[in-house]
Amino acid sequence: MAELAAATVKRVTLELGGKSASVILPDADLAAAVKGTIGACLLNSGQTCSAHTRMLVPAKRYDEVKALVQATIAKFTLGASLDENSRLGPLVSASQRERVLGFIRQGLEEGAELVAGGPDKPAFDKGYFVHPTVLRVKPNDTLAREEIFGPVLVILTYDTEEEAIHIANDTIYGLGGGVWSVDLDHAVAVARQIRTGQVDINGGPFNGNAPFGGYKQSGNGRENGRYGLEEFLEYKAMQFPVAAKA
Repeated sequence: MAELAAATVKRVTLELGGKSASVILPDADLAAAVKGTIGACLLNSGQTCSAHTRMLVPAKRYDEVKALVQATIAKFTLGASLDENSRLGPLVSASQRERVLGFIRQGLEEGAELVAGGPDKPAFDKGYFVHPTVLRVKPNDTLAREEIFGPVLVILTYDTEEEAIHIANDTIYGLGGGVWSVDLDHAVAVARQIRTGQVDINGGPFNGNAPFGGYKQSGNGRENGRYGLEEFLEYKAMQFPVAAKA
């Protein structure tokens, strides 16, 4: 779209992909942070550009996180979207399902640890279902860098806060993200260092009046509120002569 618009110098607002990081700081409420991150990842069966698909956790607390992840994922029952007993619906197409399953298989081939789910197809007569899947990966692994657009969450561990911020920013994208800490001021200080268009603090809900858009290859411009309206405006300046002095 940007290439087509450039021929006639049309302005465009582009909201593109993401690989958003949820940074769980050492003092965070782990249960709330894991549950919130998984919810922000699996919205629309993971088919959300701003989904929190990377969960960054302190290495020393990984075993606790792993147990919480497994317990939380077990509650995401697959089923038809209109079935009140289901919590996770199908993907949009067969080709997208195969793409997502291909990523999961690639992650395992690269040495990722399977924490929950996996590449086996669920037994459904209809619908393009994928098990909600969580893998522990390394920062340079494919699954840590590519947007999968399915119910797949990757876990990355860190030793220091500086390392966590580096990992969060080490991506071509910059659309969404989150920071979790019992110290609100500390969470905000970390959030300010993450190069992304939106950061949810301790699971803060989406605000339709706040500007929505990304940094880097996550797009240009902003949507929502007055910021979205301003994308449609062009300003005109009028200069007047300075009154002559007597």
